[in-house]
Amino acid sequence: MPPRPSLQSLLLMAASTSAGAGGSGPLLAARRRFPAAFAAAGGHRVRLLQSFPSRTRLPRRAELACCFGTAPAEAVPAAAPRARNVSSTEERRAREERLGKVVEKMKKEGIDMTQWRLGIFQRTICPQCEGGSTEERSLSVFIREDGTHGNWTCFRANCGWKGYTQPDGVSKAYKAKDSGNENESDQEVKANQPVKIIRKLCEEDLRLEPLCDELVTYFSERMISAKTLRRNNVSQRKRNNKIVIAFTYRRDKVLVGCKYREVSKKFSQEANTEKILYGLDDIKQARDIIIVEGEIDKLSMEEAGYRNCVSVPDGAPAKVSNKLPDKDHDKKYSYLWNCKEYLDPASRIILATDADPPGQALAEELARRLGKERCWRVKWPKKNETEFCKDANEVLMFLGPQALKEVIEGIHGDELGIPTGWTCMDALYKVVPGELTIVTGVPNSGKSEWIDALLCNINNKCGWKFVLCSMENKVRDHARKLLEKHIKKPFFDARYGGSVERMSQDEFEEGKEWLNESFHLIRCEDDCLPSIDWVLNLAKAAVLRHGVRGLVIDPYNELDHQRPPNQTETEYVSQILTKIKRFAQHHSCHVWFVAHPRQLHNWNGAPPNMYDISGSAHFINKCDNGIVIHRNRDPDAGPVDVVQVCMKKVRNKVIGQIGDAFLTYDRVTGEYKEADKEIVAKVVKQQQVLQKSTSYKR
Repeated sequence: MPPRPSLQSLLLMAASTSAGAGGSGPLLAARRRFPAAFAAAGGHRVRLLQSFPSRTRLPRRAELACCFGTAPAEAVPAAAPRARNVSSTEERRAREERLGKVVEKMKKEGIDMTQWRLGIFQRTICPQCEGGSTEERSLSVFIREDGTHGNWTCFRANCGWKGYTQPDGVSKAYKAKDSGNENESDQEVKANQPVKIIRKLCEEDLRLEPLCDELVTYFSERMISAKTLRRNNVSQRKRNNKIVIAFTYRRDKVLVGCKYREVSKKFSQEANTEKILYGLDDIKQARDIIIVEGEIDKLSMEEAGYRNCVSVPDGAPAKVSNKLPDKDHDKKYSYLWNCKEYLDPASRIILATDADPPGQALAEELARRLGKERCWRVKWPKKNETEFCKDANEVLMFLGPQALKEVIEGIHGDELGIPTGWTCMDALYKVVPGELTIVTGVPNSGKSEWIDALLCNINNKCGWKFVLCSMENKVRDHARKLLEKHIKKPFFDARYGGSVERMSQDEFEEGKEWLNESFHLIRCEDDCLPSIDWVLNLAKAAVLRHGVRGLVIDPYNELDHQRPPNQTETEYVSQILTKIKRFAQHHSCHVWFVAHPRQLHNWNGAPPNMYDISGSAHFINKCDNGIVIHRNRDPDAGPVDVVQVCMKKVRNKVIGQIGDAFLTYDRVTGEYKEADKEIVAKVVKQQQVLQKSTSYKR
């Protein structure tokens, strides 16, 4: 019996006979499966690319690489379909036509490959960022074998370009609809896809060496000592004819992964290793944990005296993702799940990521997974008069280890509250994430105006973002009011603006960008009233998508209040307040809820009480903070622009107390400023007279 030819021999035979009619072997199989694509190639070959795994005699599967030509050519007669292939010739031709359209659309986007491989992810240079200074092949391209769609993603943090395309006339539901018509060869390929196996590294195989003098000098220029390098097992290795820095990833001192860095800041990693945090052993049983964005930042924290620090292994995303995947599909952040037993005991996690947008996006993604209630963010100091430090290593290099230590020691989080922007108010009330504040007051007292001014102050101080469900304000009018408070100039030069200079066109354009970045609107444009569940669902999406920290619902009586016949209004109010409080606590988001008082009989002009709110006493019983906004309407009692902010309830004694603060309202710009002591004394005296008059009548 003649010896069986090897697969390599078959491939060589197929290549040598490719010019002949019909072809043979694997080439014939390719022609059978993609006859139209082969014919359209105008003489280009359709090849089977075979990889030979180590320690195996036969390959597990072949990858099909197709070259689509544009020049017309005579069709090559296709061989008769195999009996086990249940799909028709027309379906195969339709699939090949779809593949051609997908490739053509990708080329229009600037994506061009030497070979278009189907059903696998390919890497090439991104046409948007061109791979950065290192020309990294960061664009991942994928085309389905059935040609129903293709997609691409650039994994460079500063780019993040992604897209999706499909042939005209093919719906996104095609895959589900056509799943019952897959042929056997497609099913075989899917069944035989290799399963990713986690490698166990051996230090001897990596051939790591101690750092040479040049690399030690490189680190010393970045203020990293040789002692810190030795403790963290920072090594070097010859890789691709270059000496690279090797950061070893260990769990319980056992090598799990290794990441390489060139001096030119080009990174690579050992493939198919378990993703864990760098420096994992340093946070075992730690109550406070610091998470940074790079290995050198972790070493920098150690130079400042903080060993309880770890670094993420894969850098930062371009932006915050739209939704939070479950554990099994959270591949990009699998290192958090792999290190869960180390992270769970921590009561405080300091997110010291980079100051650029990707770094802030990473901090948001980490906080969403670790729990915002135990996460604190670092605010990096200035390194000169105009620039801020980008990360921990820049603080160490420009300002020294003591400055880096002060950055970490200065973090207190939000448990002590966010200042309101008015000194007289800060002694009574501060904003704490996860709390509910009820705001009330008689009509035309300025409740909405005061809340808008408060939001502008918090945004200016802390950069918070907000979602607004304000049904009483038109969108344009509300935007104008917010712009005036931010720019401190009137929008119009007539009527209320008087002779004050109005905002310029450049200020207006800057203000629009600020509005888009800082505020997100919830609007119900049809005739239906929004329900509280509808509002909270949209607010949840804004929190997860945009990192919103505050929600305003204004007012209560504009919501849809359909309740069961057997439920009282008191029970209903208790139920919706419970929902709002759970939302606030779960998403670490402060909620301001505006509720009008009921009709006041024989009102003498004094501020109403929280128990005067229409509906239920639960408004004051269930809220964390209760505020009454009251405006002076009596010219004899003082200026009518004086606004009294009455703190009627403060549950958390750490952040405030019951009392009154007085502000003046600038009608031109919408700003609130602290009132003079003389004005405050006059208003207080007038209120005392009103109270005595009321008592006498009783």
